[in-house]
Amino acid sequence: MSEEPSDFDHLTVDAALDEVEYALDRNCTNICRPLNSYINRVYEIITEDGDAVIAKFYRPGRWTREALQDEHDFLLELHDAEIPVIPPLRDEDGHTLHELDNMFYAVFPKMGGRICDEPTTDQWLELGRLMGRTHVVGSQKEAEHRITQAPEESTHDQLQSILASGFLAREHQDRYEDITHSMLDLIEPLFDDHEFIRIHGDLHHQNLIYRPGESFFLIDFDDMAMGVAVQDMWMLLPGRLEDARPEVEWFIEGYETFRTFDRSSLRLIEALRAMRYIHFTAWCIHQAADGGFSRLAPDWGTSGFWRQEIHELEKQQQEIWDTLEG
Repeated sequence: MSEEPSDFDHLTVDAALDEVEYALDRNCTNICRPLNSYINRVYEIITEDGDAVIAKFYRPGRWTREALQDEHDFLLELHDAEIPVIPPLRDEDGHTLHELDNMFYAVFPKMGGRICDEPTTDQWLELGRLMGRTHVVGSQKEAEHRITQAPEESTHDQLQSILASGFLAREHQDRYEDITHSMLDLIEPLFDDHEFIRIHGDLHHQNLIYRPGESFFLIDFDDMAMGVAVQDMWMLLPGRLEDARPEVEWFIEGYETFRTFDRSSLRLIEALRAMRYIHFTAWCIHQAADGGFSRLAPDWGTSGFWRQEIHELEKQQQEIWDTLEG
């Protein structure tokens, strides 16, 4: 076994083309277009018979083989249930996950479409039906090697990585620790007695593509997790809950065509938003640790940044209190 690369040092265009030819057992042209991706390396490659495929090379060290297989298995199950997702292509032995120098990769068919930022009433109903069907499949088994999106699990781990990173400005460390620990103590009990199933985990409008005359397609299951169903709704909303009641009702109406929606979970939305703040900060920490400062805001990591971060967390904690008292 070769030495594990620290990043994508061993991934050249020739290597990417060779690996796709190996995985598909098909020849490719020399067309290999890099696509935008914050975490992975993604290429559009054209086969000799004219088909376009997407080769996705996962960042080394971010996922285990088992965690990636959980994602692929979920996608294949959804596809078998005729839910509009884009599953990875299988090789002649039925495998979807491949390895190059301890770097995992997969090949997907290319699927075009556009983003739909402002769904109509009918489209909100459609989105609800789509997620209801998705969660029927998601509830049928567990993803044993994926994180659980809960304050005492994933968010606790993300917070520990932030505190241990060395990027938190010393003059703000105590206040940041105080507000984050206070917030976790507040929201942890809210998740008691709620069902955790396999979910998309990062469902916002950029992770849906719309094809006129067809259904919405769910894309980018990188953050697939065990979580509460409402996680796959709240980031689609055009504002906070009190400003998005019609969209919520349309979504739930569509969802309950296939699966009961736990309305009590709506009180988790502001807690999930707080968890998202910590999740994003942890993501930035990982980018900085990998030398990816160019992907971050110019003032990231400054004293002013941490001051604003603490201010936003304090505001969010008040939002959670207001939700619980309302």
